[in-house]
Amino acid sequence: MSQRKTAGRGAAAGELRISFTLNGEPATLEVSPSERLLDILRYRLGLPGTKEGCAEGECGACTVLLDGLPVDSCLVPAYQVRGRRVETIEALDPADMAHYHARGTTQCGACTPGVVVTASWIVRHPELLETHSIRDLMAGNLCRCTGYDGIIEGVVDELEERGGSAGPGAHRS
Repeated sequence: MSQRKTAGRGAAAGELRISFTLNGEPATLEVSPSERLLDILRYRLGLPGTKEGCAEGECGACTVLLDGLPVDSCLVPAYQVRGRRVETIEALDPADMAHYHARGTTQCGACTPGVVVTASWIVRHPELLETHSIRDLMAGNLCRCTGYDGIIEGVVDELEERGGSAGPGAHRS
């Protein structure tokens, strides 16, 4: 994506103009103080990969990276991303999903974007596995179809492919 993303309806009373980095590109739009990050991503910026599951921050389907950390975008007021970095599932290389497809962890697709975003964060930060298990780090992502063993195996496979170690926290089953 080499063009600037701009979305807006024109500044209405009470709206806030925000600029932030979205998947490596600048984005600017006017938001209502009550708009959620999830909604602007899906409905205003045309990025439907981030899913809404529970709207309560319990399921992780809407996980995105905010300044490099996983967050539930259904809980983030859009104005809070002003000046920050947001990364969605659309920013990830589709090849990064190969390990999850191979392990059968992408069945219905409802949780897949959030799972893959969180898994990519773990793979980028293998030092976390010195003190946490993959299962613990994935705890914010619910999956009702596959269970979690395939997801954990996919993370371990990706770590090993990148020449890293899943460390003592991997708990490969």
